[in-house]
Amino acid sequence: MRNRNNLAVYVRSFVFGVEDSLVSTVGLLSGVAIAGVEREIIFLTGVILIFVEAFSMAVGSFLSEHSASEYIAQNAMPFVNSIFSGIVMFFSYFISGFAPLFPYLFFSVNEALIISIVLSLAALFILGIVSANFSKTNLWRGGFKMFLIGGLAIVLGILIGGIVRR
Repeated sequence: MRNRNNLAVYVRSFVFGVEDSLVSTVGLLSGVAIAGVEREIIFLTGVILIFVEAFSMAVGSFLSEHSASEYIAQNAMPFVNSIFSGIVMFFSYFISGFAPLFPYLFFSVNEALIISIVLSLAALFILGIVSANFSKTNLWRGGFKMFLIGGLAIVLGILIGGIVRR
């Protein structure tokens, strides 16, 4: 049972890291692109976001998992599982963040915006399927749920960028 609980923590960190990275990165990049910022500035903004947020999410994962394990045990606990959870969070966030960012290296802002959104939505759908597979639930429902919820954040980024632009 303990191994299953540890695996659940790592799966949670992975899914949370990938989802948050895709959604926050594409949301920010889309909003900044819609606001009319130059491609180089959009790329720089994305790189800074990915590095800072990957570290922040890893630290948050470490601290929250460690606090939760100490709460459950009602005793001081070793850091090992919490550290691994933070590492999973860091790399899942860091790697995933580049999917919506890379189009801004190769395409005009308008083309990159569309490609970035499409790549992110496709990645969210796949993440939903992977997550549903772990939990032995309906794959299509899991894919669409992740796609729709993540899509709402993208719409929010575009709306805010449009409002700020005016």
